[in-house]
Amino acid sequence: MIRLLVIAGLALVLACGGTLAAKLDLAAVNQAQFSEGAPKGVDPMVLRAQILLDRARFSPGLIDGRLSDNFSKGVAAFQAANGLPSDGKLTRETWDKLAATFAGPVLTNYEVTAKDVRGPFTRRIPARMERMARLKRLGYRNAREKLAERFHVSEQLLRLLNPKAGFRKADTTLVVPDVGRGDPPAAVASVEVDKGARQVRALDASGKALAVYPASIGSEEKPAPSGTAEVKRVVHNPTYRYNPKFAFKGVKSKRPFTIAKGPNNPVGSVWIDLSIESYGIHGTPDPGKIGTTYSHGCIRLTNWDAEDLAAMVKPGTKVDFKDETAQDGQVQ
Repeated sequence: MIRLLVIAGLALVLACGGTLAAKLDLAAVNQAQFSEGAPKGVDPMVLRAQILLDRARFSPGLIDGRLSDNFSKGVAAFQAANGLPSDGKLTRETWDKLAATFAGPVLTNYEVTAKDVRGPFTRRIPARMERMARLKRLGYRNAREKLAERFHVSEQLLRLLNPKAGFRKADTTLVVPDVGRGDPPAAVASVEVDKGARQVRALDASGKALAVYPASIGSEEKPAPSGTAEVKRVVHNPTYRYNPKFAFKGVKSKRPFTIAKGPNNPVGSVWIDLSIESYGIHGTPDPGKIGTTYSHGCIRLTNWDAEDLAAMVKPGTKVDFKDETAQDGQVQ
């Protein structure tokens, strides 16, 4: 009897898994329409909305097909920019406006190249910074992580979209989001860092948001600055220099050290250096934590959002820090 129950349970799991996979095929997501209610789990409608927000530069952060605070903030920012009530809820009116931003399919096919799978990869990355400093490069751990970041998705979602793929061979065809944002806007006059909302906004001269990104901003240990700064320079593929005066929790070294370049470097794939010493806007090796944790003082975005912002700013671009209200969170 127990064996029969186990078999029945496995059958149910497989059936649910099959249903989930069917819901996430190209047609189901590309043709997803608005429906009332709060979807649970990975949902085709939410996935399509996330991709559309990402393309429109109202970033939901990591695309995973699930409802989240970052998704709600992206919806609210899109609503505000389009004259809609900005409550962060995906209403039919918001859906119609969002769907009108891009008429093409949000999921597409991608053929894996030899470069995608060749690396070089850094298969084991230690958690402690002192040990990271021993590595020659902080690269992607494998091709799956590299491809997931390229298409702004969680590795879990990439696997759900491609349940039979091994992510190790060139010429494999994958189902991925079309996250082409097009050329960055040329009219960025300033950047706003909103500590309370945990967002970074690129604004035009009138204060209109041209791009909005979820962010991890400062901590009690090392709070983000206040007032106004300027962009000094943009450094792509930066190294990370640790100064013992920071006294970060978990770092025992009393001597400075440098961590090598790479997307899994503590500051990710790009560093936007600010006129306030030791502060910058930068990427991250952990895109899933953006907006849900605090940072070591700086302003942390997903690598792809940081790179997008870096293409818009230049030396002298003003960066305004908007002070926060009380927030719940944890130090990252």
